[in-house]
Amino acid sequence: MIRYTNQTPFRLTDKRAITNWLKKVIQSEGFSLGEIEYFFCTDNQLLEINRTNLNHDTYTDIITFDYTVSKLINSDIFISIERVRDNAAVFNIDKTLELRRVMVHGILHLCGYNDKFKEHKILMTQKEDEKLQMFHVKP
Repeated sequence: MIRYTNQTPFRLTDKRAITNWLKKVIQSEGFSLGEIEYFFCTDNQLLEINRTNLNHDTYTDIITFDYTVSKLINSDIFISIERVRDNAAVFNIDKTLELRRVMVHGILHLCGYNDKFKEHKILMTQKEDEKLQMFHVKP
């Protein structure tokens, strides 16, 4: 099950399509869906989570808490809607596309992908692009 919780005025559109897409992404990586909850929050809310839980004093677009057991994906994923909008403007891309990229980025972390080093970032970006292409693919 995938749930969406809004801690800002933001409201996710196309929940059913996004949920189906994320399920396909998880399956395509050989995992099964347990429970995932996306929390859409502000920069300041995510900064506080970053400080409290990770000892990082920086803004970020996403924090993924991984509760995966074996191949069963379970997680709480926090996304700063403000950071997503700012990043979309910086990269001159659509806000909806940037949000989907960040959402699938969290899923890819849960599937074992990392982005700490340059070569890992390259693979992560390739995987994000691959999974974004799956959004409108019919089963």
